Amino acid sequence: METEGKKGTTTIGLVCDGGVVLATEKRATMGNFIAHKDTQKLFQVGNNLGMTIAGLVADGQMLARYMSAEIELYQLKRDKDMTVKAAATLLSNILAGRRMMPYFVGLILGGVDSKGGCVYSMDMAGGAIDDDYVSVGSGSPFVYGVLEDHYKKGMKLEEGIDLAVLGLMVSSSRDSASGDGIRVATITEDGFQELDEKNIEKRMSKIKKEKGLRYP
Repeated sequence: METEGKKGTTTIGLVCDGGVVLATEKRATMGNFIAHKDTQKLFQVGNNLGMTIAGLVADGQMLARYMSAEIELYQLKRDKDMTVKAAATLLSNILAGRRMMPYFVGLILGGVDSKGGCVYSMDMAGGAIDDDYVSVGSGSPFVYGVLEDHYKKGMKLEEGIDLAVLGLMVSSSRDSASGDGIRVATITEDGFQELDEKNIEKRMSKIKKEKGLRYP
């Protein structure tokens, strides 16, 4: 994630049996300079919805606040949660409305509704593509290599968390714009829950032992 219009970061969204996993690393860069080592790129935007941001910091943070406010208004007016597809359409319309002065971002929107879990890859022009797994940011090519090899449709939520952590560890070891720790959240019928640091560190230690993986 950068203060310029580049997507220097790594973000992941996975659909699993019982919910969705969203994950990011924490580094923010300004060109070759590491500007921040604990950047928030993972946001809860509804009871059943979350999003990750890559790209221009200010644009990403503003869009997260915008989505959170709009989704809360929807819930208050209708007394029900917004569906994942409706949230993706809303975000797509917001992005598409700024064609002349676009938001310099790449986003993942994920959540759970009556149809199950879903994740969308969102581009700066408003394109929205749903899939079983998505990755956005400069580290995404490394992540896709991991996901193509290890992702299984219907995998358990715990397996999905470990896979997201593995993907971020691989991207952080090869992509200079990614690193400085990992954030992971799950979204299930019970809502949005972010994992604590000890939980993530335990998983990272296990993966390093099992895979012989070096992690900066």
